[in-house]
Amino acid sequence: MRRPRSYVGLEKLGRVRLSRHFYMRDFLYSEIGNFFGRPNIPDDPDLAIAAGTKLCTELLDPIVETFGPIAVRSSYRSPELNHFGATEVKPQKCAANPSNYAHHIWDRRDAKGRMGACACIAIPWFADLYEAGRDWRDLAWWVHDHLDYSSMWFFPRLAAFNLTWREEPARSIDGYMPRRICLLRAGDYAAEPAKDRAERYADFPAFRGISYPDPPRRAP
Repeated sequence: MRRPRSYVGLEKLGRVRLSRHFYMRDFLYSEIGNFFGRPNIPDDPDLAIAAGTKLCTELLDPIVETFGPIAVRSSYRSPELNHFGATEVKPQKCAANPSNYAHHIWDRRDAKGRMGACACIAIPWFADLYEAGRDWRDLAWWVHDHLDYSSMWFFPRLAAFNLTWREEPARSIDGYMPRRICLLRAGDYAAEPAKDRAERYADFPAFRGISYPDPPRRAP
């Protein structure tokens, strides 16, 4: 697919289905782009679609099928928009482009040639618990024990977090909660034993326990 050069082309890209629960359009909104009038359009739609499909099928769909709908706060950024956010916007909200390749910039591979994609999400079901005092690490360890993620980065508002899928996943957990914290470094073993981690989320819903209706099958 070529880079869209009209609103009709962008509309077509937005209709590409990435997984059972998500379309490309779900990830193209940008508050920086909206406020400053900057487009957020992939240069390489095919790579963005491939990376986004992995993010959705491997990580986001299982979350939706466990906790219900999620809120996507920030996700795909074009190289141009991310550079603008990293250099022109105050307060600065975006890291430099090279560190966002195969992360928020889905249509660029990282320095090691790996494909990847990131979405910053909030899970309303857990956000209510977090607001009432629940430890954000309960969710972090649930994701760690159930999903093949590459990295998580948590934020104090809503316990929202950057969730990244990437080839050759790093398996790291960081955040500002509210100060800088590293819960798990890439390549390390979890400090908490599996039994203790499981006790943290013992009252969570069953993994992929929400039953969504299948389309009816027509008789041959």
